[in-house]
Amino acid sequence: MSHGAQSAMKRTILIYVTFVSLFGLGMYLTLDHGRHLLSPTTSASVSATIAHAASASSSGASSLLSALSENAKGPLSRLLLQVIVIMVATRTVGTLFAWFGQPSVIGEMAAGILLGPSLLGWLWPQAFSFVFPQESLGVLQLLSQIGVCLFMFVVGMELDLSRLRRNTDKIVLMSHASIMFPFLLGSVAALYLYPQYAAPGASLPAFALFMGIAMSITAFPVLVRILEARGIAKTSLGTTAITCAAVGDATAWGILAFVVAIARATGLVSTIFNLGLVVAFLALTVWTVRPRLLHWLGLERTHDFIPGRGAIAAALLIMTTSALATEVIGIHALFGAFLAGVIMPRKKNFLDYLVVRLENFGSLFLLPLFFAFSGLRTHVGLLNGTTSWLVCLAIIGIAAVGKLGGTMVSARLTGLDWKDAFSLGALMNTRGLVELVALNIGYDLGILSPSIFSMMVLMALLTTFLTSPLLSLAEHMKHRAVTVIGVPQREQRDQAPVL
Repeated sequence: MSHGAQSAMKRTILIYVTFVSLFGLGMYLTLDHGRHLLSPTTSASVSATIAHAASASSSGASSLLSALSENAKGPLSRLLLQVIVIMVATRTVGTLFAWFGQPSVIGEMAAGILLGPSLLGWLWPQAFSFVFPQESLGVLQLLSQIGVCLFMFVVGMELDLSRLRRNTDKIVLMSHASIMFPFLLGSVAALYLYPQYAAPGASLPAFALFMGIAMSITAFPVLVRILEARGIAKTSLGTTAITCAAVGDATAWGILAFVVAIARATGLVSTIFNLGLVVAFLALTVWTVRPRLLHWLGLERTHDFIPGRGAIAAALLIMTTSALATEVIGIHALFGAFLAGVIMPRKKNFLDYLVVRLENFGSLFLLPLFFAFSGLRTHVGLLNGTTSWLVCLAIIGIAAVGKLGGTMVSARLTGLDWKDAFSLGALMNTRGLVELVALNIGYDLGILSPSIFSMMVLMALLTTFLTSPLLSLAEHMKHRAVTVIGVPQREQRDQAPVL
């Protein structure tokens, strides 16, 4: 450094020190002068104030701890603490499940239950009440609902119904059979469950319809991830399962939207009005909004359809507007978010770019909040008798048999052998996160009681958990059959019908 530069630096430091010194002196003189401006009443009590300050100084540590405790109980502090606890728990348990060959989302769902009254509230009630007090759950619920809307938006974008161009009749048959069988069984079971397990004030039709749709949902995103993890997403079985799940999801969410509209209606006229609004909004979205999206998103001006910041903002605005519209109509915001995803332009670069960014943010930050909020509603302790556990096991059995059996029978009738039909049924039996979304809707609508909600959450967890073991069993059976017959496994796979 040159001599001139050193002189300039010293001068700057001198000026800085001078400013700081003058500032400190000015503040001291100001505060010192202020002591003489106290009112007579205050002056008379100076001695008492000094005595109180002296006594308070002896308990300064406890006062500081008390202040920190009060700060920790503030709304923002509480929310940040909840987010930290939830993210650590879901990531830890999700990673543990992934080590055992299960989708991490199952572990994240289980972590939500572990953070609730079923475990944390039972083992350590003081910590549970401090982290998740009842008055703080409203904000957590709203954030979790935003996460669900983003998730359903991504699910809608990932649906690729163009696969229906081949063997449409067989795909529709299998996907709808996988809905009709468990739907019917769930509705029949509702007749026996309604008197004791429906929420107070819930009507039988609403309870029966909701139990039916809750039994028949397939978690399309979880199914895709299971197929990708096992390396069979591109096989004939994998493409058939993905297509069936996509059609089934679109159908099931459409049915659920109508069920919600019926459940929220107060009479025949209200029901017809709600359903009319749903149909009108669907028609407006598909035939008016969808054809204009390329222009609105500005994608016509790009050669590779990679969106900029403006296009991403416009897509999120469309999602939010659609979610608001369906919430106002009365069928829940997530249906609007899902529909907005379905009508997004089918341009690969655009979809890939948007899905990766929204899914990473949503699945890593917002969805764990939804898992935890669902876990806070799950009270396994309510299943406190033999009868309750038998009912829970019956629900799990009905859900599994209905979904697996309906898919197997219809798949076999379309030409698949029994082993591939069994594998397809096991995949369609995956419920996962999508089931939790539907169950929370039923709970919020006052259709499901806390006890039946807890049973259905356990059903969603167990049926999803069984998917991988059932697929492994099917592969083992197929391998044994190949070994006995003596036909190479690759050759036999190539001979399987492609749907």
